Amino acid sequence: MFSEQSARQGSDQRTSPRGKGGGPAGEKAKEFVDRMLQCRYEMKYVITESKAEAIRQFIKPYIQPDRYSKLQRGGWYPIVSLYLDSPDLRLCRETLTGQKNRFKLRIRSYTDEPDYPRFLEIKRRVNNVIIKSRARIANQDVEPFLAGLPLAPQSFKTDINVLNQFQLYVRSIDARPMVLVRYMRQAFESDSENRVRVTFERELCYCVTTKPEVRLGGSGWQVNFLTIGFVILEIKFNGCYPPWLTRMAQYLNLWQRPVSKYVTSIQQASMLKFCAPQLGDVAYG
Repeated sequence: MFSEQSARQGSDQRTSPRGKGGGPAGEKAKEFVDRMLQCRYEMKYVITESKAEAIRQFIKPYIQPDRYSKLQRGGWYPIVSLYLDSPDLRLCRETLTGQKNRFKLRIRSYTDEPDYPRFLEIKRRVNNVIIKSRARIANQDVEPFLAGLPLAPQSFKTDINVLNQFQLYVRSIDARPMVLVRYMRQAFESDSENRVRVTFERELCYCVTTKPEVRLGGSGWQVNFLTIGFVILEIKFNGCYPPWLTRMAQYLNLWQRPVSKYVTSIQQASMLKFCAPQLGDVAYG
C-alpha cells in the first residue's frame, strides 16, 4: 500500500528547484522535460505481478531503468497528479465514450516539498497519437494560476506558450480540480532514435478534491481497485513498434485494454456517491 513513507521518499530524492535533490529539479528538471516523449504512441495493459516480473527480465537486454528509477531503492518512485475537468465531467465522459480527439488537463508532482516545482501538463489524443505539452510552475502559484491571475517571475525556466495554452483550455471548459491520483512507478527507457519507454505502475489511489493543491500525503485517499493485485503496464514509443516488443507481447500473451487512471478513479468515486462528482450511466467505450 502507498504510505507516507513513499511520499517522504519522493521528497528526499527531489528537494528543490535548484537541483539539490536527485529528481527533475533545476537543470535536472530541464533534462527531464527535454527527454519526455512529446509525440508518441501508447499501449496499456493490466497485468499480474508475476507477469510484470517476467517482462522486466525480457526487456533487460533492450532498455535500462530511467535515471529516476536508478535513484530509488527498488526502482519505484511516487507520482501525484491533480486532474481538472468541467463541472459536468466533459473530459472524463469523452474518454468513456471513446472520442478519438480529446485532451486531459493535470498538474503533476513527485514530492510534497514546497520549493519543488509542479508540472502543468496538457495531454492530447489525436486519433492514435498522444501529444503531450508540459511546463513548470512554482507550487505557490498553482492556485492563482488556476484562478486566471498573472504569475510572478519564475525562479526557473518554463514554457510560457504552454502556460497560456493551459489557461485557455481551463477557461474554455470552466475546468476546476476534481481528483488527485497517485501511484508508484518503475520506468525503463532506451536511448535509441526510436525511443521506447516501458513503465510499471502500482498502488494506485485517488482523493476527490476541489482544492488547487498537488499533494502526495494528507487524508482522504482511497484505493483504486484496478491495481489491487495487479500492475498497469504502459509501453510508449515515437517511431516504429520494435520487433522485440512484438515478440514479448506474443510470448507473454499481452492484451491491450483502455486504462485511464483518472477515469477509473472518477468512476469509483462516483459509485461511492460520497462527496464525489456523479457520472451517471456512462460505460467505457
